[in-house]
This record gives sequence, structure tokens and C-alpha cells, in this order.
Amino acid sequence: MKGAFLERADLSRANLRAANLHGASLVEANLAGAYLENANLFAANLSAAHLLAVTLRGANLHAANLSLASLESAILEGALLLGADLQGANLQGSRLSRANFEGANLEAANLQGADLSGANLRSVNLRGANLRKAQLDLIDWNQETQWPDGFKP
Repeated sequence: MKGAFLERADLSRANLRAANLHGASLVEANLAGAYLENANLFAANLSAAHLLAVTLRGANLHAANLSLASLESAILEGALLLGADLQGANLQGSRLSRANFEGANLEAANLQGADLSGANLRSVNLRGANLRKAQLDLIDWNQETQWPDGFKP
């Protein structure tokens, strides 16, 4: 399914474990409850996709576009999100422990109640993000990490 055009497709509860969706277009697709553990979504476009309670554990989302995506209660433990665009995404209550967000854009993302324990936040843009009640134990960050105004890690 590399490069597949699946815009607005209903893939809710689909089993796509280890699927190769490299460069796929999933704009506004419904993937609620889908199982994408270890899937390859490198450079995929998932903007405004519905990913409620999706399992993306260990998935490759390097350089993926997830802007304005709904990822509430999603499981992205150990996922690769290097350089991904998650601007305005809703990740409320998501499990993001050990995820690698290095260089990602999370500007204005909703991370309320998300578990980011052990996540790599080096050089990440978190300006305007909602980090209320987010778990930030053992995160890795650097001077290039941009935090919301008034936030102290």
C-alpha cells in the first residue's frame, strides 16, 4: 500500500499491523480503533485524520503530516515521529512514552493528560501546546526545545 491514496477512507478498526503506508495520503481518513503497530507511515499525510484510540506502538511516522489530527487516547509508545508535523493535533490522554519526537512540530497541540515519560523532545516546537497534567518524567530535551510561554520543564 506504499503511496496509496486513501483520503477520507473508513479504515476504522482495521488491522494494518506492520503495513507499508510509506508516503500514503490518509487526509481526513477514519482510523479510529485501527491497529497499526510497527507500521511504516514514513512521510504519510494524515492531516485532519480521525485516529481516536488507534494503536501506533513502534510505528515509523518520521516526517509524517499529522497536523490537526485527532489522536485522543492513542497508543504511540516507542513510535518514531522525527520531524513530524503535529501542529494543532489533539493527543489528549495518549500514551507517548519513549516516543521519539526529535525535530517535530507540536505547536498548539493538545497534550493534556498525555504520558510522555521517557520521550525524546529534543529540538521540538511545543509553543502554545497544552501540557496540563501531562506526564513528563525522564524526558530528553535540549536548548532548542521550544516550550509554551511560562512553562518550566
